[in-house]
Amino acid sequence: MTGRRRIGVTAAALLLAFAASDTAPAQDGERILVFAAASMTSAVEEIVDLCGHEQPDPISASFAASSVLARQIEQGAAAHVYLSANTAWMDYLDRRGLLVDGSRRRFAGNTLVVIAPSTAPADESPSPLVALAALPADGRIAMGDPDYTPAGEYAKAALQSYGIWESLRGQVAGAPTVRAALALVETGSAPLGIVYETDARISRRVSVVAAFPAHSHPPIVYEIALVDGRDTRAVRQLFDCALGAGAAEVLERHGFASAPSVSHDDAG
Repeated sequence: MTGRRRIGVTAAALLLAFAASDTAPAQDGERILVFAAASMTSAVEEIVDLCGHEQPDPISASFAASSVLARQIEQGAAAHVYLSANTAWMDYLDRRGLLVDGSRRRFAGNTLVVIAPSTAPADESPSPLVALAALPADGRIAMGDPDYTPAGEYAKAALQSYGIWESLRGQVAGAPTVRAALALVETGSAPLGIVYETDARISRRVSVVAAFPAHSHPPIVYEIALVDGRDTRAVRQLFDCALGAGAAEVLERHGFASAPSVSHDDAG
């Protein structure tokens, strides 16, 4: 990634998003800004690089919790494309008229897993209940904060489905993003964590010890949409590319599944 197509993935990109007025219409030739869920970082970086070769406008991508990004868009951040890790925050923007009508698309699916440091004794269990029973009484379980992150919401729902949320909630180390939860397990700060399978795959310092069955939590649905008032021809070209076969291959290579077919009320 070089020159105009280089992806800016820094906190500064989030701050710069507010430099443009929310009332100013987007213009062809300006930098295109993609707001994407933190769990999509690696895949979106590659998709943006892929799609950047098909049109001349520079592209930046900023990653954070879906809730944080949605609220920044609500406050006027100059994002062009929003990619959420659940449908609830997409609904949030949709209800406020901040998305281009009809632009919402299912983007990908994922799996929720229990992880442990790779230095821990290998003890893969087919059951999350068995894996979590190994959590020491003074140990912490790292996961996204369920009040702010889709990954945390999914994890809380899964623990509730097993009837163990109330007994474990005092040991939860709620992180601002799922990648932050992953880091807590990587560094040994938490002996167990609950993250997306795609996050576990990017790290050699953690091992998957169990996977939650799909029925234990709402379907994990990533959605993508255009932000209202910012859908230029170049942005539409990027959007179409992100939904194309090349991007689908990138998602599959990073471990994302096809998005389950689900109503907006069922996920998130």
